[in-house]
Amino acid sequence: MDGDDTMPRHIAIIMDGNGRWATGRGMPRAAGHKQGLDALRRTVTACSEMGIGYLTLYAFSTENWSRPQREVGFLLDLLKRFIRQDVSDLHARNVRIKVIGGRDDLDSGIRSMLVDAEKITATNTGLTLVIAFNYGAKQEIVRAVQRIAARAKAGELRVDEIGADSIAAALDTAGLPDPDLLIRTGGEKRISNFLLWQLAYAEFIFVPEYWPDFDGAVLERAVDEFRSRDRRFGGLKARE
Repeated sequence: MDGDDTMPRHIAIIMDGNGRWATGRGMPRAAGHKQGLDALRRTVTACSEMGIGYLTLYAFSTENWSRPQREVGFLLDLLKRFIRQDVSDLHARNVRIKVIGGRDDLDSGIRSMLVDAEKITATNTGLTLVIAFNYGAKQEIVRAVQRIAARAKAGELRVDEIGADSIAAALDTAGLPDPDLLIRTGGEKRISNFLLWQLAYAEFIFVPEYWPDFDGAVLERAVDEFRSRDRRFGGLKARE
């Protein structure tokens, strides 16, 4: 599929439905999160095989801290397990890892693990796997505004030089292309404070499958729908 300009270059996914998947089976919510990690692995493999350049996964939002402490602890343990068990394999498969989201209020051990995962895979040239952890789009935009204000205060940037490009360069996703396709699993139809700036012209596809059931077939179905759409970016086709 290389060179096919109808394929999405960058796919973003809101991985929703782990808890509902588990409770519907009479299992604890933690079991859904554990199965969700397997779905993540399947999706990374499927994207690599399809030639997708960038995959961004909404792993843990700033709002997730309000969940029961036991569930939050399990999610953090899953992140640590993923880094310990999967990063070396991803590195061997030429996958580059990038983490977006706030880090200042994270435990130092988790911060160092995230930094190490990025460093180990920094020179890889295959799929870029972007993990949105402790991420909220409004908070990201606030950080970007603060960075720009600091530059302006230091005399490095004039107010009339501030534009879309300078804002994009101050976001956590600086240097990454905006997503072409957003997929949300679990049947919900909202974006939940995810990539508010970057999703301006993305195509949205909401699938009924809960995240633990997500696989290459569901991904291909979503990509096929994406390819059937007429992306106009606010303009009109020539015949219109």
